Amino acid sequence: MGKITRLPTELANQIAAGEVVERPASAVKELLENALDASAKRIIVDIEFGGKKLIRVDDDGEGMTPEDAELALERHATSKIGQLDDLGAIATLGFRGEALPSIASVSRLTLRTRLRRARHGTEIRVDSGATVSTQDVGVPEGTSIEVCDLFCNVPARRKFLKSDAAESTQISRVVTQLALGYPEVGFTLRSAGRCLLQCPPVKGFADRFFQIYGERSDLVEVQKTAAGLRVYGYVAALVDQGARRGPQNIFVNGRVVKDRTITHAINEAYSRATIKRRTPEVHLFLEVPLDRIDVNVHPMKAEVRFLEQSLVHEVLRRAMTDALVGDAPPNIALRTGAVDTGKSVSRSIPGLVSGMGATSRWRPAAEILKRPGRMEIADALTGLGDTAAVAITPGPGTMPTAEGAPLIALGQFRDTFIIAVDNEAVVIIDQHVAHERVLFEQVMERLTEGRLESQRLLEPLLLDLPPAQHSGLDSHASDLERLGFEIVSFGGESVRVTAAPSLLKRTECEGAVRALAEDLEGLDRGAGVDEALRRIAATTACHAAVKANDALTIEKMTYLLGELRRTAYSTVCPHGRPVILRLTRLELEKTFQRI
Repeated sequence: MGKITRLPTELANQIAAGEVVERPASAVKELLENALDASAKRIIVDIEFGGKKLIRVDDDGEGMTPEDAELALERHATSKIGQLDDLGAIATLGFRGEALPSIASVSRLTLRTRLRRARHGTEIRVDSGATVSTQDVGVPEGTSIEVCDLFCNVPARRKFLKSDAAESTQISRVVTQLALGYPEVGFTLRSAGRCLLQCPPVKGFADRFFQIYGERSDLVEVQKTAAGLRVYGYVAALVDQGARRGPQNIFVNGRVVKDRTITHAINEAYSRATIKRRTPEVHLFLEVPLDRIDVNVHPMKAEVRFLEQSLVHEVLRRAMTDALVGDAPPNIALRTGAVDTGKSVSRSIPGLVSGMGATSRWRPAAEILKRPGRMEIADALTGLGDTAAVAITPGPGTMPTAEGAPLIALGQFRDTFIIAVDNEAVVIIDQHVAHERVLFEQVMERLTEGRLESQRLLEPLLLDLPPAQHSGLDSHASDLERLGFEIVSFGGESVRVTAAPSLLKRTECEGAVRALAEDLEGLDRGAGVDEALRRIAATTACHAAVKANDALTIEKMTYLLGELRRTAYSTVCPHGRPVILRLTRLELEKTFQRI
């Protein structure tokens, strides 16, 4: 007798059910998708004990005839596709015909349904995959599915479920995601009679987002249409709101998915602004022509394949980049009396004419106006004079721009923060991180033309480093050389630094090299060259920038604000720290009870 035997039908069904129904939240997701495919406008979900004891989903969708209701509980029976060609352009959330029979095979399920305008409905009871009864009943139009004692006949699966609270949280997350994706549908979630989520139908995504998350000033809007693709939604602003992992809701054609291409595009968009690794909060919707996507990939329909993967990645990355570059509202843009140099600035804060400084009612003394519009990186802020604050007088023929009054630097607070004003707000700028952002982008721009200017040290630096840090410097020697460092091993754990970027002061070299050694120690040798260069550039810029407690003249402040205006990402430094704090006139008037 051979070793291979045919599995009993009941066991085969339970194994197949394990691929589709992993936990109570999986069952809720499948039932909700069926309701949405049935054109439901209101859906109510009731659960008890985290869905382990009871899951009930009621909808006001199309309903089913008695014959369709019986077929719906059979494996591979569906109304959503009928032939092989249909797999090439699937427009519904479900299509496999596995959800209901899979759930019914591992629970006690009751299906009640009534077709619209039908005189009566149908009730079917199933216990562990076996039909117990079928009868006509009086029920509302639509469908109600009640799942009791999930995994009652699969103790191996049931014992691995989490606590009731944890399972309820997962169900809440699933309902919230689908509610976010279908604002025209009303969603209600109740646990043991207590309402966890209530979202009446609304007109669009923005209204539904407000229902669920409220007013979110820390998010920026994404909107882009290109190459037949559309991307829209909200993502976290560049300024980090603390060390927390944000929710990531990603939809492709209304389907909640997890996709590496999309995740990589999101991470790359953020990495271009800062080197800080993040798991940002995103709520993104991607619309792709049906014939350019394959959803028949995963039993739980959680993965997709794109016909033009690189195109999707690029459109999404650019949409994210456009949103993050302009994540500061128009009234936060830095408008200074910078001189027009006649050069086109390719990266500027949105709302300003490329290459032009905004006109101003104020301007610095004549010697400041004679200063070149852009200084060499090595000059940083040291090339400006250390004279006292100059008188600021009205400029002839200058008026506030249509976009708002220019930002005027007034002075410093504790030699650390630049205080500036316009007609609508008081703005506080951290001088160190602002200068760090300026230097970082200048360094990266210079690297596109070759390598950074280097200077030989009169006396080489000898540093002792731990083996891992020593190895990190060795493995990225070519990257360090491009940025102007010459670092070689000097026996044992020592390294010798013979040259450094010209923008670094001699006193900053040792601290910069030690910081670089720490950064590169944690960088995988297989990481891209760009990532290594960005880390080195960020650390170098940090050590070269002006520090807290450095006194600045009005000239230096004006120059720094002008250069900050030219950057692509003016709201955060390369390490993710905020640059600007803005207190609007409305906020000040509220504080002083003027309104």
